[in-house]
Amino acid sequence: MRIVTRPHAPGHAAAAGVAKRLNVFERYLSVWVVLCIVIGIAIGKLSPGLVEMLSRLEVSRVNLVIAVLIWLMIYPMMVRIDFAALRGVGRRPKGILIVLFVNWLVKPFSMAFLGWLFFKQLFAAIIDAQLGDQYLAGAIILAAAPCTAMVFVWSYLTDGDPAYTLVQVALNDLIMLLAFAPIVILLLGVSNISVPYDVLLYSVLLYIVIPLAAGAVSRIVALRVRGSGWLETVLLARLKPVTVVALLATLVIIFSFQGKVILGRPFHIVLIAIPLLIQVYLNSGLAYGLARWFRVPHSVAAPGALIGASNFFELAVATAISLFGVTSGAALATVVGVLVEVPVMLSVCSFCNRTRDWFPGDVGEEVTER
Repeated sequence: MRIVTRPHAPGHAAAAGVAKRLNVFERYLSVWVVLCIVIGIAIGKLSPGLVEMLSRLEVSRVNLVIAVLIWLMIYPMMVRIDFAALRGVGRRPKGILIVLFVNWLVKPFSMAFLGWLFFKQLFAAIIDAQLGDQYLAGAIILAAAPCTAMVFVWSYLTDGDPAYTLVQVALNDLIMLLAFAPIVILLLGVSNISVPYDVLLYSVLLYIVIPLAAGAVSRIVALRVRGSGWLETVLLARLKPVTVVALLATLVIIFSFQGKVILGRPFHIVLIAIPLLIQVYLNSGLAYGLARWFRVPHSVAAPGALIGASNFFELAVATAISLFGVTSGAALATVVGVLVEVPVMLSVCSFCNRTRDWFPGDVGEEVTER
């Protein structure tokens, strides 16, 4: 699949008719996830002893194998983040404020409502109450973690301002340090779902604080010792395959643990996907509409809509596993988020590109308010 962009301001880097493509892994992420489902279920059926041994490798309810793999996924993303870019956050505040409003004041709460509506009401006749609670918990955890690395891909496909996208992602990561755990605790508590607070806080430390600090230190050292060219072309290039392999390995292990659950309830994947899809289009549409109303340039509006739509699914999967276990419905719900991520986000990218003329002259600055 490809998305063709057209120029929208003098001197813009994109030329008419230039096709922007995802790499093979990113373009077919949903295909790889399906393959991981098949491989994981096959391993679970053929080697139950191996799966049982891996499932017992836990410390404080954290599976050590999955913890290492998820850390390998998250750390390279954090190395990409340039927190020095936050110094310019006050120059064009409207786009940032819209993203923060949607991500932290709308998205988790709208997902909690949609999850309650579908899992506890509309699907109550076909999903038992305990499993409905777990699906709801997984959906809430997913919505409370805004996307990081993949946003750069979506921004690229829509000719987004890369510097501004970087600021949006960096600010979201910093807010996530403080807001992720309280929002999850609040919404799960309101939904009458028991939360082991110590495990949640431990997950924040393990999957946000430590990799964020390690990534920031690694970036500073690399820039001082080797320079930006080496950082981009060597270090990040070498880390990218690590992320890909770790993600696929994590999914295989999760589905080997989830095999019996999926084979027993395959239709539940479709049921879980319904509120997740509604939430994606609701929040991306809200962010995009607000950006148009406040006359934010398209190069800021499109990435803002995409950040509002996508999720930091690596963190969500890790947290769901830590809180509820590898074989839980919560873990399955977050994995379904991975399954639908790419096709849904490509559709949002395509819509943003087709509606570029809805926005004011895109010269990299916000225009004067009406």
